[in-house]
Amino acid sequence: MAFIDPVTLSARGVTLAPLSLEHETGLRAAAADGELWRARITSVPEPAQTRAYIEAALEGRDHQQRFAFAVIDSASQTVLGTTGYHDILPAVKRLEIGYTWYARRVQRSHVNTTCKLLLLAHAFETLGCHVVGWRTDIFNLASQRAIERLGAHKDGVIRGHMLRRDGTIRDTVLYSLRSGEWPEVRAHLNDLLDRPRG
Repeated sequence: MAFIDPVTLSARGVTLAPLSLEHETGLRAAAADGELWRARITSVPEPAQTRAYIEAALEGRDHQQRFAFAVIDSASQTVLGTTGYHDILPAVKRLEIGYTWYARRVQRSHVNTTCKLLLLAHAFETLGCHVVGWRTDIFNLASQRAIERLGAHKDGVIRGHMLRRDGTIRDTVLYSLRSGEWPEVRAHLNDLLDRPRG
C-alpha cells in the first residue's frame, strides 16, 4: 500500500493534480516563461527534456520516493509549474517538499504560498507526517527566503552535497517543520493569503 495515494488538491484558484505526461506541453510552456532552465541553481528542464523530467517523476512515484504535482490555474486550466513530495520516509512519517518551480509570471504571487498550504495540510492532516522538510541550493537565495517566509526552521547546511547541472558542487541548505508547529504556520499562511497584494 502506498503512503501517498493519488489526490488532487485545490484552493484559492490553484489546483495540484498528479503530474502526468498529459501535462508535458503545459509544463514546457511554463518553463519557457522566463527560460527558467537557464538558472544553474534549479532543476527546471530544458524544453527538449520536459518529457524525460516527467518520466523521472513518474518513476519516482512508482518507487514511492517522489510524488509530483502539476500546478494548474483552476479557472483557465493552464499549467503554471510543478511541485511535490520527495524523500518520502513512511516509517518515520517524514517527507520533503521540493522540485518546485513556476512560470515567471506567477512567481511572487499567491501561487507558491497556496501550494505550500495545500501540501503541508495534506502532509500533516491526511498523511499524519511528523516532519516536513525542504532543501535548496545555498546560492538560491530567493528559495531560501520563500521557505523561511513559510515559517520553516533552518536546520543547517550539508557542504559539498551534490552536483549542479553545470558540474559544480553545491552546498545544500536544509529546513524543516514539525507537526506541533503546523497549526501556527497554517494560521500564518492563511493570514498571508488573506492580505491584499499591492
